[in-house]
Formats: sequence, C-alpha cells, structure tokens
Amino acid sequence: MTRAEWESLCDGCGRCCLHKLRDEDTERLAFTEVACRLLDTHSCRCKDYANRRRHVPDCVKLTPAKVAQVDWLPPSCAYRLVAEGKDLAWWHPLISGDPETVHRAGISVRGRAVPERQAGALEDHVVRWPGLMPRPAKPLDPQATTPEGSAPR
Repeated sequence: MTRAEWESLCDGCGRCCLHKLRDEDTERLAFTEVACRLLDTHSCRCKDYANRRRHVPDCVKLTPAKVAQVDWLPPSCAYRLVAEGKDLAWWHPLISGDPETVHRAGISVRGRAVPERQAGALEDHVVRWPGLMPRPAKPLDPQATTPEGSAPR
C-alpha cells in the first residue's frame, strides 16, 4: 500500500484525536470527549497535519506496525478494521464517495468534542462513546435528518 493509499484510510471521524487517560496502576484506558488542540472540531481534521508532531510531540504517526500495537483506536477506525481483515463501513468516504457521510451518520466527533483549551481537567470529561462501535448500522437516507435531529449539511 502506498503512503497516499494508507492515508486515505482515515475516515475523518476525529475519534483518535480525542485525549485518552490511562490508569497508572491498572493500565485501564479511559476515553475523553476532549479534542487535541490541533483538531478542527467541525471538519474533524488536523489543522496542521504535516507539522502536527512539531506542535504535539506525542502525536502518534500510525503505521501498520503501530496499529497492531495500540489499544486505543476506536472499533470503527479503518486502520484497525483493515488490520483485523474486516471491511470498511458504508459511511467511510472510500465506500460512500462522500467525506460528509462520516458526519451525517453520526460517527465523527463533530458536535460532541470539547476543544482542549476550553476543557479544564481531562478527568471531568471521561466518556464511553469514542471506544464503542457507533450506530447506525445501515445507510442513512441523504434527505433524512442527522442522528442529532438537524438537517444534513
């Protein structure tokens, strides 16, 4: 797979760009709704992807080997699905042909993430949804409303 093909696996959901907490004693992972300072919470894309590690030194560059090592990728993540030999979901832009389907399907962090600089203590923002397989399980009618009840963009 070329680098461009690898990069195209990102569906733009932004879930991997939410802060995670790991308990030092139990190693238990907790997801938060707090977005990395570089995540645009509307587009769910990095504001400076090419230089992200300069701004956020612990930002992880995903590679096939790294995907096999990390336990914090959401179950809907295309990198994880490919590594597990599973198919991409209907809302993935490579399947749908539309980068907005990830948002219309309610998969992305759009409307759910709290910007890092506004959040305060990460412990106050622990949530379960980033680590769960999102719904819906079937394609949405493009004329229907989003899961939040607003008209699609």
